[in-house]
Amino acid sequence: MNAKEHLAEMDIRSDFPILDQTIGGQPLVYLDNAATTQKPRAVIAAISNYYLHDNANVHRGAHALADRATRDFEAARESLRALINARTSSEVIFTRGTTESINLVANGLTQQFKPGDEILITLLEHHANIVPWQMLAARTGAVLKACEITQSGDIDMESFRACLSPRTRLVAVGHVSNALGTINPIAEMIALAHDAGALVLIDGAQAIAHLPVNVQDLNCDFYAFSGHKMFGPTGIGVLYGKETLLDAMPPWQGGGEMIERVTIESSTWNSLPYKFEAGTPNMAGAVGLGAAVRYIAGLPREALLMAEDTLVQRTVSGLKQIAGVRLVGEPEHRLSAVSFLVDNSHPNDIGTLLDQQGIAVRTGHHCTMPLMARLGVPGTVRASFSLYNSQDDVDSLLRGVDKALTFL
Repeated sequence: MNAKEHLAEMDIRSDFPILDQTIGGQPLVYLDNAATTQKPRAVIAAISNYYLHDNANVHRGAHALADRATRDFEAARESLRALINARTSSEVIFTRGTTESINLVANGLTQQFKPGDEILITLLEHHANIVPWQMLAARTGAVLKACEITQSGDIDMESFRACLSPRTRLVAVGHVSNALGTINPIAEMIALAHDAGALVLIDGAQAIAHLPVNVQDLNCDFYAFSGHKMFGPTGIGVLYGKETLLDAMPPWQGGGEMIERVTIESSTWNSLPYKFEAGTPNMAGAVGLGAAVRYIAGLPREALLMAEDTLVQRTVSGLKQIAGVRLVGEPEHRLSAVSFLVDNSHPNDIGTLLDQQGIAVRTGHHCTMPLMARLGVPGTVRASFSLYNSQDDVDSLLRGVDKALTFL
């Protein structure tokens, strides 16, 4: 049986119990996956089982519950290492999510920056991949630069090349745009940045649930992502970093777990990855995220990606046929998200009218205010897809937008 036939026989939607409900008397159509994905029964069961049977602090206890909790916690780390093909599990740091991962790097690199050094981002970035670099620049006298994008929503590679210089110390770029769905040419960008002598951080929050990620093949220096956008729980995420770079960085937070020895006068630090995991970790979150990785591993991902692309193209084509609807961004390579506006209406009004029909979308600037300013819009309506969405969901969205227009 090939992947497409395997997918046809699967009822993935039934794995996600939250989807079996009505909103305003209509079946729920959940199209806000770029904000957060729903959780399969396997993840919910893993978290519940942890609290029912194994709840204990990890690494420290000399009893059976602590042994089981530690085993499952570190097994989750190893699953994540395998998912992204990190060289060793020591390169996989548990954080609260993408935002904390990026802030960890920004703080850890502070001592390596001096006035006049440059940090390069793009106009597509989420605020979480802008503000920490602004703060780093303010602390060190470094300069934050953003390369241009095209009106269609692609990175302008000529601008990117022109922005690189001998002063560029770090390039930080999203793998996939959360607002427009643009798939960025990160392999090329990483190579160009390294040729310029810069480190590279990739914000993988929007990519990890959809695309295969091989950090060794990419040769990125850091890769950050969140559990809740890949069917895992909230409050848990990952920072991948090359071991040599993580070793050279000082710890960000102090406290338990990250220490080797403490005296009143001084302390020494634990080995990786624990040097960056101060305090009691989110054990249940890690267990749930490990279950999410196992769930993903059991799916025909290539067939799912093709099916998702079909939904995106069907949405784009359908919206273009509705008078008064304007797409915002038409990148050459798109994943998951479609942004649009309706003439003479605010995005929030469209979102409310769709919600009344049981259709959940995101409205606003999507934490990408510089991008919205560049495109000359206050915000958009964004529909974003995942593996449990169907052509029926797309058709419901298109009918919902059509109906919303009758109220405007």
